[in-house]
Amino acid sequence: MLKRHEVEILLKAGHCKAEVARLAGVSLRSVNRIAEEAPVVHVDDAAEREKRRIGRPSIVEDFRKLVVKILEEKPDLPSLEILRRIRESGYRGGKTALYALVASVRPKEIKPLIRFDGLPGEFSQHDFGEVEVAFLDGSTRRVHFFASRLKYSRFIRVSVVQDQTVESLVRNLAEHLDSWGGAPLMCVFDRPKTVALKWRRNGEVTEWNPVFAYAMLELGIGVELCWPQQPNQKGAVENLVGFVKSSLFKVRCFHDQADLEQQLVEWHREVNQERPCRATGIIPAVRLSEEAPRLRSLKVRPKDLALRIPVYVGPTGTVLHDGHPYSMPPEAISMPATLYLYAARVRIVAGRYEVNHPRKFVAHEGSTLASHRAAMVAAVSGKRGKRYLKRQQLLELGEPAFLYLTEIVHRRPRQWFHDIDRLHDILQSHGQEVLRRAMEEGIKEQVFSSSYVERFLQRSLIFQEVIQ
Repeated sequence: MLKRHEVEILLKAGHCKAEVARLAGVSLRSVNRIAEEAPVVHVDDAAEREKRRIGRPSIVEDFRKLVVKILEEKPDLPSLEILRRIRESGYRGGKTALYALVASVRPKEIKPLIRFDGLPGEFSQHDFGEVEVAFLDGSTRRVHFFASRLKYSRFIRVSVVQDQTVESLVRNLAEHLDSWGGAPLMCVFDRPKTVALKWRRNGEVTEWNPVFAYAMLELGIGVELCWPQQPNQKGAVENLVGFVKSSLFKVRCFHDQADLEQQLVEWHREVNQERPCRATGIIPAVRLSEEAPRLRSLKVRPKDLALRIPVYVGPTGTVLHDGHPYSMPPEAISMPATLYLYAARVRIVAGRYEVNHPRKFVAHEGSTLASHRAAMVAAVSGKRGKRYLKRQQLLELGEPAFLYLTEIVHRRPRQWFHDIDRLHDILQSHGQEVLRRAMEEGIKEQVFSSSYVERFLQRSLIFQEVIQ
């Protein structure tokens, strides 16, 4: 229709018909026909084509009234059954054309969109996100983050995290809520495995992630999950991640990881205290002052939050968590236990036995208390068994101990146990770090004996006294 309009304009401008045909790129016959027709008043090509009956006649259109009648009687009748009935009435066309007709005339149920807004202190939204960041130094990194936002005030907190595990979720959630001054009635999440493991078709959770569930109980937080059939809820949570990506990661440039962390602080100030929220037109910090009195204090502070993890005391008298062994008394061997995981320490309870350890983060590094080490040796019968256990406990110090003891055994195959006894005594009295450092020096100087380690310790003690 726009092409026909172009021809009309050229004719009105005084061009001859041959010139119009050349300028418009149409035939002279088309120009003559358009000149005799009424002026163009719309640009609906499909309507005009149907009005002029252009193209091959549709076979299925002859059955439109019958299809409409069938759907009026039973709107949810399957298309396959409609096809069967229409063919009984004489339809000989293809099923694709009929299915398209059915889809165009079938009544559509339209549900109104309900906005998922909250009252002061009613809801907060939480979710993980990830984005590929290209730093100005040429390196790239996939950055994981955890985002939280109060639904009423739109006050937001974002933390860069190492991973998307349940511990990262719980600890950052606690930090975010504590920074706001407390928790709302409900914290809304998507459905990751870190939160819910199983649920029914109606959305009811049948199995929660136990670590997450105990943490929520410990903090005193109410939890609500989004459900795929509620896009107004799920979309709101996912839009939180999209907002962080679009307003922070995709519009700012970062020199390196440290610069990213610094700009994150500036971004928090900008979106929370300086810039009005587009949804409310009010600065989030202003609304937070209204919302804060409705927030409820957490039962425990984030630094005191412990994750409960069921564990088992193994036959070597250790509990293994995340690749790190933690010692227990030999009397607790084979007992079920609970590991309370804090940010910087570990507490293990097995029956009447309770043990505290510093938390380990270096791969394969463990923590063994001297009293447990001695008790394990005492529990083993026979000199040979005790010495091999001592040797094994020394080997747990890592590669320096492995290299050092290997040399001792091969250089003194019949006398190595004397060195093992003395080195074990040093371990018990001075600790792992001191003995490991002495062994590293012995490897450098290629001297392998317990006497050398004792002399090294004496020199170290004298040196410390001189400094003091």
